[in-house]
Amino acid sequence: MDQFKRMAIFAEVVAAGSLTAAARQLGMTPSAVSQHLRQLEQALGLALLHRSTRRLTLTEAGERYHVGCAAMVAAARSAEQALARLRDEPEGELRLAAPAGFGGLLATALAPLRSYPRLRLQLLLDDAVIDLIEARVDIALRVGTLADSALVARKLGRMTRQLCAAPAYLAERGWPAQPQDLLQHDWLGSKPRSGSVEMLELQGPNGERETLRLEGRVQASQVTALHALCVAGWGISLGVSEDDRQALADGRLLPVLSGWQLADLPVYAVTPRRGEQPAKVRHALDLLAAWFGGAAHGADAVRAVSAA
Repeated sequence: MDQFKRMAIFAEVVAAGSLTAAARQLGMTPSAVSQHLRQLEQALGLALLHRSTRRLTLTEAGERYHVGCAAMVAAARSAEQALARLRDEPEGELRLAAPAGFGGLLATALAPLRSYPRLRLQLLLDDAVIDLIEARVDIALRVGTLADSALVARKLGRMTRQLCAAPAYLAERGWPAQPQDLLQHDWLGSKPRSGSVEMLELQGPNGERETLRLEGRVQASQVTALHALCVAGWGISLGVSEDDRQALADGRLLPVLSGWQLADLPVYAVTPRRGEQPAKVRHALDLLAAWFGGAAHGADAVRAVSAA
């Protein structure tokens, strides 16, 4: 490593034209620069410079050696500039994993990233848990309770949930008035870890609680499929996706049992490592935190995620 340092000093001396000027550029004393040059020449067994009181000139060996030394310094500076851009401005490929129903949300939340022409966005949308390391994921969004792991999670905010159904379905089957009425309706459920029964916990307007065991008429592993089934009138579903919220806003879906609430789900941004993140990750985390109303860099950072 000392040899590389001396090569860089030699290149700076040639570029500056004198030991004194090179010393100023390097923040060293002229005597220290001169000593490094002597050590370099001793290691090479060749003189690199002709020294005089007025100027320095390269020997034939010095001319040949300088080409490689200058190229090494230029490559190092280029590498530093590339890292500075990576640190200060989003560029490269940002790989982001999220549940399938988050596509519309991400398109809106991350819209400001369009202004960075050197940034490419790769979205891995899947309701199954993705291995962050194997898939080279920079950020993964996780919803709900997180299991312990060596990965790093930052709490972004919370997602509300709303029971909903299509107007045509409710016109045909009627409106549930109480949670127990859901047992007489067609339930559209996410695929449970085992079996076909899904547990639903509701809190009433006066603080009362109901826990239901619902067996789905239809089960699907992706919320996008559940959304399409619900809009098509197959039954009652638990709206959690951006598509569900849009459909509730425009009337394609209607809220069911509005007086009964379901617990909100926490949303986390998971990254494979701690420490300083490149600009692309920092900018994306800030945008996601702003969207969910949380603080991605705050005290909510935890070491807890399923082996994503």
